[in-house]
Amino acid sequence: MDTNTPRLLVVDDEPDIRRLVSEILEDEGYEVAMAEDAETARQLKSKTNPNLILLDIWMPDTDGITLLKEWVAEDSLNCPVVMMSGHGSVEAAVEATRLGAYDFLEKPLSMAKLLLIVEKALESSYLQWENAGTSRPSAIDIEPVGKSASVARTKDQLKRLAQHDARLLLVGEAGVGKELYARYLHNHSSHRDGPFIDVAVGSISPENSAVEFFGKECGGKIYPGLLERAHKGTLFLGEIAGMDKETQLRLLSALESRSFLRVGGSEAVRVEVRVVASTRISLDEEVKSGRFRQDLYYLLNEVTVEIPPLRAHSEDVPALLSFYVDYFVSQDKLGFRRFSMAAQNFLRNYCWRGNVRELKNLVQRLMILGVGEDIELEEVKSALGSVMGDMAMAPSVPDFFNLPLKEARDHFEKAYLEYHFERTGGSVAKLSAAVGMERTHLYRKLHSLNIKL
Repeated sequence: MDTNTPRLLVVDDEPDIRRLVSEILEDEGYEVAMAEDAETARQLKSKTNPNLILLDIWMPDTDGITLLKEWVAEDSLNCPVVMMSGHGSVEAAVEATRLGAYDFLEKPLSMAKLLLIVEKALESSYLQWENAGTSRPSAIDIEPVGKSASVARTKDQLKRLAQHDARLLLVGEAGVGKELYARYLHNHSSHRDGPFIDVAVGSISPENSAVEFFGKECGGKIYPGLLERAHKGTLFLGEIAGMDKETQLRLLSALESRSFLRVGGSEAVRVEVRVVASTRISLDEEVKSGRFRQDLYYLLNEVTVEIPPLRAHSEDVPALLSFYVDYFVSQDKLGFRRFSMAAQNFLRNYCWRGNVRELKNLVQRLMILGVGEDIELEEVKSALGSVMGDMAMAPSVPDFFNLPLKEARDHFEKAYLEYHFERTGGSVAKLSAAVGMERTHLYRKLHSLNIKL
């Protein structure tokens, strides 16, 4: 096992729960140790030095709350703890949080929520394993691709705005690359040497938003939140319309005062952060309907920049196809393929409802599932679902047939789900019906394959 792999300790007296949680977490790439009681948990905690503990409340010898108190009293709680209970109560959750637990999960466990909380707990802790890149590969700093007047105009506007600290709202359809343009702004600003913190706003639950944004103080230790981690850098709030009202109010207060209190803290923390937000739906309508606070909208929307859809600069399609072929050759070690002129011409005139993200996924799918160096027009049409009927059997097999079964299955499942995700317009509910998979399991599968929602 790689020494940089996150180590998790699962403490639960129910064998089925231990086995299920362990298998799911191991499938996600974590190293998992299991304990059936408090005494075994004490031994394994000392032996394995875990990065995160999942701790059941009700156990045969010592209950989880008591064990948590013991670790806090000994000052040995050097990692996040997530409590679990099938007999949970508000009092138990409050007590666990007061003692320093990161979060509380009720049984029967939601696997999607379990995975999300584990990821967030590891990311928000200073006490992660040394190679933080193992939790989430760092994004490659690349510029928006294209030489069209539309792309050039947007890049020029962002370079000029980068010289000022006005809060920015990036508006554009799903898949146009709003995060990439935000990184472009960051890389041309005075904050370029600071961190770029990317936040999927809709994934933050109301009950955790204070800790997520502001961090917490517990047992003499500081767990920084998103604002603090973005100090002297840029905080990118992706799809801001998905933020709940309670979190909106908390963020508004912090941005107005330029300071905040950590949860459990008593001293104000001041940070210097450039805030960039994005949205694919009209925030004006959200404000009118009462779903989004008008004062926060005005605060975040000092300047609006519209990111054009791909159909507005279709002349950039050939350059994008070439770029992503090279990208997947270098990053994923896929075999090189080239698009024929007929295929490129067809794709220049394609509608691209999913924009650049759809193009990127198409290139990846064709490179994984296709054979031969040339990508012809009929193969492109078939991949897009434009041609009905069976494809002629290829004389050779796809490259991923030479991979071990698990890797080959992952390649196929990713291409298959991305294909149907595009056809269903990015709706997880519709995708669930189309592929015949229960939504909770589907969320876990999308997460494990790194398919962005």
